[in-house]
Amino acid sequence: MKSTPSLSTVMITLFVIVVVAYNCASNNKPKEEATSTELVAAAPNGAFQDHRDSIPSKQQYPDSLFVLSHDYPTTAKPVVNPSWQKALNGQPISASNVFAYMDSLKSYVAPNVLPFFTNNKQWTAAKYGWFQEPWLGSQREAILGTYLGNGNPANMFKTLKEDEAGYALVLYDSTAGYTVGQIWGKTGQKVNLLNDAAQFKEGSVIVKFAFSNVNYPAWPVMQGAQTFSIYDTIPTTENSKKGYQMRKVSFFQMDIIVKDSKTAPKTGWVYSTFVYDKDISGSFWDKMVPLGAMWGDDPNVNSPIAPPYPALKETVVNQKAPAYSRETLGWGGRLSGPNDGAVAQLAYDINTKKPYKNLPLSSCMSCHSPAQDTFKSFLLPAPFPTSDSLLVYTPGSPDWNLWFRDNYGNVPFDSGQVGMDYDMVMAFKSIGAYEAAQPTAKNKLLRSNVATIMNFRRHNTRSRFWH
Repeated sequence: MKSTPSLSTVMITLFVIVVVAYNCASNNKPKEEATSTELVAAAPNGAFQDHRDSIPSKQQYPDSLFVLSHDYPTTAKPVVNPSWQKALNGQPISASNVFAYMDSLKSYVAPNVLPFFTNNKQWTAAKYGWFQEPWLGSQREAILGTYLGNGNPANMFKTLKEDEAGYALVLYDSTAGYTVGQIWGKTGQKVNLLNDAAQFKEGSVIVKFAFSNVNYPAWPVMQGAQTFSIYDTIPTTENSKKGYQMRKVSFFQMDIIVKDSKTAPKTGWVYSTFVYDKDISGSFWDKMVPLGAMWGDDPNVNSPIAPPYPALKETVVNQKAPAYSRETLGWGGRLSGPNDGAVAQLAYDINTKKPYKNLPLSSCMSCHSPAQDTFKSFLLPAPFPTSDSLLVYTPGSPDWNLWFRDNYGNVPFDSGQVGMDYDMVMAFKSIGAYEAAQPTAKNKLLRSNVATIMNFRRHNTRSRFWH
């Protein structure tokens, strides 16, 4: 995960256009000057770039920097009778046993995850058997290797009074890493989606860490959260300096998703989310409590846009989870964590032009469901935005419900596409960055749709940053 500083070529993909524009406005370094419309493609050989060229000095950060783990396995050992299935005691997953399932997953990843937190300076992904996505080096900050995920505008939570940026780090275990290798090979220079190469093997486990750049006391719910240093540009009340600076972030969400077709035969996946709860006694690991799990999008439950919601059969939410973490649940109470962006502060009905305030409009699985070879459909139940306003399909309508189907991972969201097994990070970020590095007429639609989303995200926020 860490390396000595390199002098790799500046590589800016479509996905960081707005971040770069912001950085340039707030940083005096000549090499970072650019306009918001300037597109500098990643170098063709940039698949395994570790991190951005902007790195802290040895005085700022004397330890080694992030190193990408990309020696993907060429074989996948079958996962037999895993602990999380045993936790169900032979019963279908439900409210009565879902938290035992989640606890077993948390225990399963603990040996190879905990050292990240307890001895981060010595931890590397490769050392502990984890792998990461290629082509995102120009987006990764240099210390933890995180990249900007979703953020939250001020007042998204009752306790959040300023814009917040979320940083993410995704880890694939060896079983999941095999599929990453099948897609990218040993060089990362060609995308292989033939013969279900993008379909993950049973037992694949993917972990995602999320960190907030608004810490305690500015965000009271982060009191006591474990903090880390990153090297990035986004100012906060706590650290208002512009340009690249050492900045503090708090660990506040962990997602563990597992390919488990026995437990989730309709979709193949179980998504689980843990969140930080300052009021729980014990270690930071104890304080990461279940928010909930989902194994489908409840297509047969046509939820209203506001509570009370009818009961869901494929999502269970922990009603004892901290209040902030339940403020951003998805449509009808479907699972979505506080870092996941499932609530729109303002949206408009595309048919009636009716405004919706604080509209829950997504879920973990809903957002990942359009993962396919060409980014043909938006992540949210809406057409690709063509203005600064978010126009959504009428909640509960047939168009809206396309995002809430229980498709298996090899079933594409749009006919004629290749389904990428709910791996939106790979479909949206890695493949998009790869295509940006070598634009062709064939991938013009994908690049156009990605640029549209970046444009929208830049303008449709009061934040001073892209998120």
